[in-house]
Amino acid sequence: MPVEVTWWGHATCTIEDSGVRVLTDPLFVRRMAHLRRRRGELPGPEATVADVVLVSHLHSDHLHLPSLARLAPGSRLIVPLGAVRSVPGLRMLRSVRGLRITEVAAGDEVRVGEVRVRAVPAMHDGRRLPMGPHRSPALGFVVEGEARTYFAGDTGLFDDMAEAVGPVDVALLPVGGWGPYLGHGHLDAGRAAQALTRLAPRSAVPVHYGTYWPIGMDGVRPHEFHSPGDEFVRKAALLAPEVSVHRLSHGEQVRPEAAR
Repeated sequence: MPVEVTWWGHATCTIEDSGVRVLTDPLFVRRMAHLRRRRGELPGPEATVADVVLVSHLHSDHLHLPSLARLAPGSRLIVPLGAVRSVPGLRMLRSVRGLRITEVAAGDEVRVGEVRVRAVPAMHDGRRLPMGPHRSPALGFVVEGEARTYFAGDTGLFDDMAEAVGPVDVALLPVGGWGPYLGHGHLDAGRAAQALTRLAPRSAVPVHYGTYWPIGMDGVRPHEFHSPGDEFVRKAALLAPEVSVHRLSHGEQVRPEAAR
């Protein structure tokens, strides 16, 4: 069966490959701190079903403890090295919910059924903000089965990106954020299109935009909320026309082209 990708909103995706269901950075709430979900229905129970869950870094919109608590007891969780020490709530989920937590660093590989999950570097502040120590570098992941699917998490462009990530068939790239300005270590639509020229995937899906926005800021630079997906499609067509870009609606699935 070809790889299938479902975008639930923000950085939360399900990758199905070789009979294995992989969930990324689950965020299943209508409101988180100062953020409100402005687009897309909340993912239903089917979104929580996974053989393995990948957490790219410790920021609360990527490692969200209440969302992780919705996973089935005994679920397998792959997190950056040092995450359990930095986030005490993970220890509670491990003891109360029986989550099986594996910590990885860039270069590590974990076998899950018929797929291999490889951790790769990301250029992003991986601390548990606002005051976490630099103990858990942010990661991306490549899920290798019938296809090689790169989930970038949060990252900026970095010089050896193509070498560090390796060959990929499908790239799930962040193209925006949750506020009117993107800080250091992020991809916007233009930089994500540049990443395509380095990674040379066959297909790409834009994520991490158009879902959450700060409460009370609906009128502040609203184009930063609405436009990144379409802008990525336009810029990718100019810079990497050989890549098939699939801009999904919340909850929509796609079967990108499989491995070369």
